[in-house]
Amino acid sequence: MTNRCGLIVLTCAALLTLACANPALEHLEQGNTYRDQGQWDEAIAEYSKAVEADPDLAEAYDNRGYAYYNKGQVDLALADLDQAIELNPELAEAYKNRGWAYNSRGEWDLAIADLDEAIELDPNLAQAYYHRAVAYGNKGPWDLAIADLNKAIELQPDYAMAYNNRGYTYGVREQWDLAIADLDKAIELNPELAVAYYNRGAIYNAQQQWDSAIADLDKSIEIDPSHAEAFDTRGWAYVIKGEWEPAIEDLSKAIELDPNLPAAYHHRGAVYNEMEQWDLAIADFNGAIELDPKLAEAYKDRGISYGWKGQLELAIADLTRAIGLDPNLAAAYYNRGSLYNARGQWDLAIADLSRNIELAPDFAMAHNNRGYSYINKEQWDMAIADYSEAIRLSPEYARAYYNRGIVYGQTGQWDMAIADHTKVIELNPANALAYYNRGLAYKSVQQFDLAVADWNKVLELSDNPDLTAHTDQELKELGQR
Repeated sequence: MTNRCGLIVLTCAALLTLACANPALEHLEQGNTYRDQGQWDEAIAEYSKAVEADPDLAEAYDNRGYAYYNKGQVDLALADLDQAIELNPELAEAYKNRGWAYNSRGEWDLAIADLDEAIELDPNLAQAYYHRAVAYGNKGPWDLAIADLNKAIELQPDYAMAYNNRGYTYGVREQWDLAIADLDKAIELNPELAVAYYNRGAIYNAQQQWDSAIADLDKSIEIDPSHAEAFDTRGWAYVIKGEWEPAIEDLSKAIELDPNLPAAYHHRGAVYNEMEQWDLAIADFNGAIELDPKLAEAYKDRGISYGWKGQLELAIADLTRAIGLDPNLAAAYYNRGSLYNARGQWDLAIADLSRNIELAPDFAMAHNNRGYSYINKEQWDMAIADYSEAIRLSPEYARAYYNRGIVYGQTGQWDMAIADHTKVIELNPANALAYYNRGLAYKSVQQFDLAVADWNKVLELSDNPDLTAHTDQELKELGQR
């Protein structure tokens, strides 16, 4: 009995020694150590030794595939993950990792199929829900993405990236409060998570909270200075604030970091438009369109540049292209309609400006410009209606008062004309044309002293030779010259 027991103990010890000395498992464990430290080359070397020692070790292929993926070598990753699944069809991690790799290639259906399998094999695998949510977020529907992220967070309450992605998804759905709450939580869990600051900054941009956006984007860039989109998004916040220098600096940096980022070229072109540097603007819009030929906004903005350069044919062609790409792009109709006005094509102008108003009914300038078209067609009531609506929408809109005053003068409504020109002068005391036209209205109601006072004010304010010549003629007719 003693000998038999001793033999049993000796046999167990031998088995333990053999297990500990298994070279494949040793290399696997060492590879995992390197993996956890983000040392991908070293991890791959160890996993390769594990595979060499045991070609049937599915976990080694799985982990090496994971390491290849993190190095951006997706084809090698997929080959390893295929092998892992062939060797062990019950290995949930391998399906999860292969789904992740398919996500990186935009192969959403393949990703979802693998992640479904991973979840079926291991319903508590939080990362599988997370990666399936990424696929649903790109493929749709959003509700499925949110449901998966809810589950990932339920399984792993400290999963910062799951909060980040759910916050991003809520942002896409314009559920701002939910989005901000999730991104706050992501940052609380991981204060170094650059993408969470970026996403929260982008949401603040969408809410027109420019200073809050810039503060978050500052932090995102501090953590990850290689993120081109963060510079682009911060640059756009500076654009909206009218701070051209930091905007140009950020957008140029975005292009330096990612020369294939069409939004950065487009946004920098928009800044050059604001600075009236039309050629620089056109060059940037060309760059944006070359990278993304379907970027309707870039065609629209290049059309605006051509319009200011007086190249109306090119301008109209670009605006027409923008409308073809996005039939609901209100600004393209507005700008093309304004160019048709400049060419005296009143009916085309009215059609475009009407479409703009249909899409953006609160845009006062469209009503003003359509009113100008109606003036030239001598449709006085329509013109007055448009100018009145422009004034209702923007009570400080001097140009609309001026134009309505002209129409009232054309239709002999002198008191109304005087009131409108008086309002223009109140809003802009240096507007010589308003004094001139109010003078004409005073003359028509035989208030000659007031007319003379207004015309003398014209001569004081204006150095326009045509305007001063007409004013001199009016004064001579009243015996004042």
